[in-house]
Amino acid sequence: MSGVSDSFARPINYLRISITDRCNLRCVYCMPAEGVRLLPKKEMLSFEEIVTVVRAAADLGISKVRITGGEPLVRAGVVSFIGLLSRIGGIDDLSLTTNGLLLGRQAQSLREAGLNRVNVSLDTLRPERFRAITRGGNLVEVLRGIEQAQQVGLSPVKLNMVVMRGVNDDEVLDFARLTVERDWHVRFIEMMPVGQRGYQADYVSSTEVKERLTALGELVAQGVRIGNGPARYYRLPDALGTIGFITPISECFCAECNRLRLTAEGGLRPCLLASNEVDLRTPLRKGASLDELRSIIRQAIFAKPEQHHLAENLSPQDKRMSQIGG
Repeated sequence: MSGVSDSFARPINYLRISITDRCNLRCVYCMPAEGVRLLPKKEMLSFEEIVTVVRAAADLGISKVRITGGEPLVRAGVVSFIGLLSRIGGIDDLSLTTNGLLLGRQAQSLREAGLNRVNVSLDTLRPERFRAITRGGNLVEVLRGIEQAQQVGLSPVKLNMVVMRGVNDDEVLDFARLTVERDWHVRFIEMMPVGQRGYQADYVSSTEVKERLTALGELVAQGVRIGNGPARYYRLPDALGTIGFITPISECFCAECNRLRLTAEGGLRPCLLASNEVDLRTPLRKGASLDELRSIIRQAIFAKPEQHHLAENLSPQDKRMSQIGG
């Protein structure tokens, strides 16, 4: 197995895979209330096709795989699929991002299948507000799922909070306090303009969040990277868990980006914040060999832009976050 770098000498070793565009929630920043046009089943990659892509990618040095959606746990057969991925040589970290609603009943099976850990999207700790942000979700089920994930060893458990002004930014202290007595990793994420305009009204910078957190004590920077993503981590005094900041707007981390994204319909996307994709579904269904697939994956890697263009107010409008996989 050999590693591969893009044209800017960044090693690419991380693949995020959306296995469905369907979701059992309608979070306000991810999907419109009426939903989006769902892919017909025939347009989605089968699990067997995705496994073939991962085998080709692993030969190029991809060693980290994260499963996303939509909501990945709504797709039938996901546990068996995780089992197939866990047996691919070269993949040393297999994780999943979920809204947590179905996690409680599937956590044990996912762990036994070979899943290493989970990230749970959670934007509020208040039941009524949770229903409003998710347009109908049940916070109790999500918290139960988080606890179950911890119990079965899907750790470290990471909680992802998209901070939105006037919506949930008054809860950043409550989320930070969760890390004091629990070995949880809370990450504050800046609002991103994917598939929507006018996000600036909701935007809260990580700098502002850090300033608010000083009310709880000094944030001590952690030198060790936790996971494969761009978060920068800190710890409150004597806390068991950590606090992370994902800063696509205020502190561009493109120079350290190590990832590709595969959409549910088979588009290999070199950058979340750009619209270009390389088609994998067509060659897969024409019987492309692993060598041919590796060549196409290399093409996507070399097409990876140096950085996004949010500063010029340019962002992808072709798909919503739920259709890309985040």
